[in-house]
Amino acid sequence: MNTEKIREIFIRFKKNNPHPTCELNYKTPFELLVAIILSAQSTDKGVNRATEKLFAIANTPEKIQALGEAELKKHIQTIGLYNMKAKNILKLCAILIERYDAKIPRDRDVLETLPGVGRKSANVFLNTIFHEPVIAVDTHVFRVANRTKIAEGKNVKVVEEKLMQVVPDEFKVFAAHWLVLHGRYICKAKKPNCPECFIGDLCEFEQKTPPNSD
Repeated sequence: MNTEKIREIFIRFKKNNPHPTCELNYKTPFELLVAIILSAQSTDKGVNRATEKLFAIANTPEKIQALGEAELKKHIQTIGLYNMKAKNILKLCAILIERYDAKIPRDRDVLETLPGVGRKSANVFLNTIFHEPVIAVDTHVFRVANRTKIAEGKNVKVVEEKLMQVVPDEFKVFAAHWLVLHGRYICKAKKPNCPECFIGDLCEFEQKTPPNSD
């Protein structure tokens, strides 16, 4: 896809939604990081339902550590992979308390060493909390980038690198949010809603869903 098309796509994203944000509910950086860890292979809505009750009683590393593994699992058992996630969150809390005065480091390399935090999670955190111009590639971003041909790649690392190259700097802070939301609500995996897509004339997907398709 040429640079003019890509710029126009992001102009339209901005016009449609000037200030997009993460759909995970949080009040503090720590709450967001926990929610991000819980969101792996889970829906944001499901995570928000669980964290609403969890954060009401434990929303700091110290409080979650005091809660203990069994009690933590009770609060997140509706979320996929909750056993592993509970262990990772408790390890995370211990590391934050012991090494970082219960605060979350801003450095991406350090973030990626924390239990349950990979490159995508670190990018989401840095982008959402600090508005760093990084692009987290989840399944939605990966699909939209490839399907539209904005940035094609066989794995998330390649797609991330290409997006960082082709997305104009002025749009990078919100780029991931726009792509996630577009993939979640318009450019869906099984049946993209092409007739309602406001970038449909720019998208280079060859098998667009026709109007009035059941």
